[in-house]
Amino acid sequence: MTRLNWREIAPEGAKALFGIHHYVTRDTSLPEELVHLVFLRVSQINGCAYCIDLHSRDLRKTMSIDKITLVPVWEEAPHLFSDQERAALAWAEEVTRVSETHASDAAYAAASAAFSPKELVDLTITIAAMNAFNRLGVPFRLPVAAKA
Repeated sequence: MTRLNWREIAPEGAKALFGIHHYVTRDTSLPEELVHLVFLRVSQINGCAYCIDLHSRDLRKTMSIDKITLVPVWEEAPHLFSDQERAALAWAEEVTRVSETHASDAAYAAASAAFSPKELVDLTITIAAMNAFNRLGVPFRLPVAAKA
């Protein structure tokens, strides 16, 4: 079943959301590759095929396919991910699963140790933005670019 194109039906809402996307991909204190890594992990947790496809493609421009493939199990491949990447992935999982984790004090302390206050706020905005996109991508079944 074909679903609605949310961007066409609510262009002002799309514009607002893409404004946040622009901020996190262009104006934050975070490296662009780290932003896309977080986008990918959040999308994997939420099961958004469109966003997984999109951000995997973005990461392939700067990251090895081996590393991208192991993002879902990043904790088991610590040698592939920097300390900051591991901290960002852990915080992304904590914030994405906030209804379960309640953003624990331990997780907050770990993220705070790895990022400056500005970086931590930017990282959390990045995570929140991707969660918002996933909550549109999944119910409206945005088509993936991947071919068989």
